[in-house]
Amino acid sequence: MPHQVAVMIHAPLDQDRVTDLRKRLGDISRAGMAGPPFHFGRMPGVHFARFFVLPADRDPSGAPLPAELVYLGEVDAPARRHLRTLLDVAADGLDEVFGHCPGYPGAAAPRGERLRWLRRHSAPADAFYVNTVGRTVAQIRAEAELRQVIQDYLDRRGSWAEVPPQRARQAIQAHVRSRPELAWAFRPPPGPALWWRSREVLHRLGVPLLLLPALPILAVAVPVWLVLLRLHEIRDVPDTERPGHDRLLELADCEDDAAQNPFTAVGFVKPGTLRRLTTRVVFAAIDYAVRHHYNHADLAGVKTIHFARWVSLDGRRVLFASDYDGSLESYMDDFIDKLAWGLNAAFSNGVGYPRTRWLVTGGARDEQAFKYYLRRHQIPTAAWYSAYDTLTARNIDRNARIRAGLRGDMTPDEAEGWLRLL
Repeated sequence: MPHQVAVMIHAPLDQDRVTDLRKRLGDISRAGMAGPPFHFGRMPGVHFARFFVLPADRDPSGAPLPAELVYLGEVDAPARRHLRTLLDVAADGLDEVFGHCPGYPGAAAPRGERLRWLRRHSAPADAFYVNTVGRTVAQIRAEAELRQVIQDYLDRRGSWAEVPPQRARQAIQAHVRSRPELAWAFRPPPGPALWWRSREVLHRLGVPLLLLPALPILAVAVPVWLVLLRLHEIRDVPDTERPGHDRLLELADCEDDAAQNPFTAVGFVKPGTLRRLTTRVVFAAIDYAVRHHYNHADLAGVKTIHFARWVSLDGRRVLFASDYDGSLESYMDDFIDKLAWGLNAAFSNGVGYPRTRWLVTGGARDEQAFKYYLRRHQIPTAAWYSAYDTLTARNIDRNARIRAGLRGDMTPDEAEGWLRLL
């Protein structure tokens, strides 16, 4: 079973065609991304996918930045297979939307040429969070169907109040065994490939080992960095402007159509070498943490996120994107309550962020200023696809536990706890 990867394709747009593209993406979104012209519903291994337009802007020095079309996908590995599948299944959609980008080969070009263009315009994530590494789209869908089969059986049987928990579990097991197509439910899902697990172990052990020789230098450098950072923080000018009403309506129009929502935000890194270096170090720390510590349904206490990524763009901007459960208001509250220090570390190097102290305090604790900041930097998701749009992260985890509970022996208390999942 593969692990999960983040795919990103982005390219500058023909500025005269931005409005037409926005309208077309809106039409596609309303019709649903599972069908034509992208047919994501026919693509194996696509958890989430989105298109959005990154608007033209000027960086803090005044240099112009063109509008860009961006595609993000969270998919089962490998990424190269997903790019090939995009051309096999969604060629009409790709040709239509990326045809707004100067230099795109177009439908008349050979498949190999278009594939090379997609690869040239791909960008890796600096850090990528996966709710549960190794849990594929196929597994998520199958376990949801398994739960429904069991639930239907329990409903038909009527009252179970007088049935002892172990006997009720045995009856459920017998029913599932009677369905040959569900034989897979009694086997544990396979984990990621051995080569991938070996690579992750090497990374987990290798990074600390590589840092050991640098400890004497870090012992001198870190205090100096902290002092310089604090001086920068004192001079920071936060942007407390409330987002406009029309802006909020535009963002709301792209939200709350499913059990999950997409979030995308882009902002400029504060000028100067110190801030750029701090951003790189923070992203490296986030990458290490989400790969080795927060990789099973829990991002430091936040359990509603399916995927999240942090991406450095052109050395001047940072993109953050996630797929999360519930409303944006509850999502922001969850982060503020449980992970304010992490928000500050990740985003306080952004222009206009609420003022922090020593990188991790303050900042997001100014709740209203932080929410305004996120909304000002949020990019409307023009078109978005979810492979399981009725399932929250908790639903998915519960379904996996129901499947696991079909195997092995249980005490009466364990059986009763398992039945509560149903």
